[in-house]
Amino acid sequence: MSRRSSPLKWLKLIIPAVLVIIGLTGVGQYLRPIPSIRLVGAFSSTIRIPGRLPALPWPTTGEATVAVEGVGSLGSFGGNQPEAIGSVAKVMTALLILKAHPLAVGEAGPEITVTPQDVATYLADKAQVQSVVAVAAGERLSELQALQAMLIPSGNNIAALLAQWDAGTQAAFVTQMNAEALRLGLHHTHYADASGLSAATLSDAADQTRLAEVAMANPVFSSIVALPQVTLPVAGLTYNVNSEVTHDGFIGIKTGSTGAAGGCFVFAAQRKVGVADVTVVGAVLGQGGVSELTTAIGEAVALVNATFSALTPYTVVPRDGQIASLVQPWSAAVPIAAPTSMTVVGWPGLKLRTTLTARPLSDRVTPGQIVGEFRLDSGSSTNTVVLRAPATIPAPSIRWRLTRL
Repeated sequence: MSRRSSPLKWLKLIIPAVLVIIGLTGVGQYLRPIPSIRLVGAFSSTIRIPGRLPALPWPTTGEATVAVEGVGSLGSFGGNQPEAIGSVAKVMTALLILKAHPLAVGEAGPEITVTPQDVATYLADKAQVQSVVAVAAGERLSELQALQAMLIPSGNNIAALLAQWDAGTQAAFVTQMNAEALRLGLHHTHYADASGLSAATLSDAADQTRLAEVAMANPVFSSIVALPQVTLPVAGLTYNVNSEVTHDGFIGIKTGSTGAAGGCFVFAAQRKVGVADVTVVGAVLGQGGVSELTTAIGEAVALVNATFSALTPYTVVPRDGQIASLVQPWSAAVPIAAPTSMTVVGWPGLKLRTTLTARPLSDRVTPGQIVGEFRLDSGSSTNTVVLRAPATIPAPSIRWRLTRL
């Protein structure tokens, strides 16, 4: 009798144990941590605009660099050996004056009284056939007029006047110029005077292109160098040495020409690319020819034209195009559409960088909830969009929690 009941006895022991195991397993499955919803991007961290790098018409002598403002450089020619830059040095002089004595657009600023010593400097410079602007003792120039006189007709004597006015001596002002160059990372630049007449005032094309971007970001500076002419109290009507300004989109910046420097031109030109206003900046140094300055300007025009021909709007992601997804193991991925078109202006071969940053997420999201940001970097230009969940993602069901592997 006991032998016949043995299997039943074992079943009575095993079945409860199995049920306990199943129950404990179910409880364990249910209580296991639920993975958070993940934000996954649709793009790699680096994107390259398709096509070949443009071939630019570099000059055959001297140095040159060309860049798109806010995007980056298209390259350089001639290396980075510091060369004399002539009156291009006045860009730094103007920036330091505006840094120490800021002006708003439309403001004239404080008045500077021309001294007999300033007149003596003017006469001495004129006798040496330098680039000068006529002044008279007792004449009052506003800060703005002095900057115009230095940058437009390129008065060497006005650069000396401004340096004296600001720092007390030209030597003290030159010390400030070199400190500012160091601060801006212009490692191939050294100033020996405020006007650039000295052959010891040196820079390279890449440094001057960098400085051009900094200068054009100052609205007072950019408004001055865009003028074709200006009327001054004693000198009267004077014209911009930069003959290209107002033509072909050129909006500045500064020419320079000495025996040591040859022809130099630091330039900025603005044109439409698609619907965007794009500024091309650059520098051409050390040019020769019958008219050194004409050669430098001609080389710059060729570089600007070729650069704009190479530029194109490139849409990384169109409006409503997929930019990321919300991924979770208990249901299908939920695509997130771009809230706006993300388009940059660049050239074939330009590298763009993307960054996807997720907000802390749990096991559920609601419609409109901010889940992260997508950033597109093109040089120093950044475009960021906020990403929101397009729909509800509910927490996982009990069945999924109990049956997941």
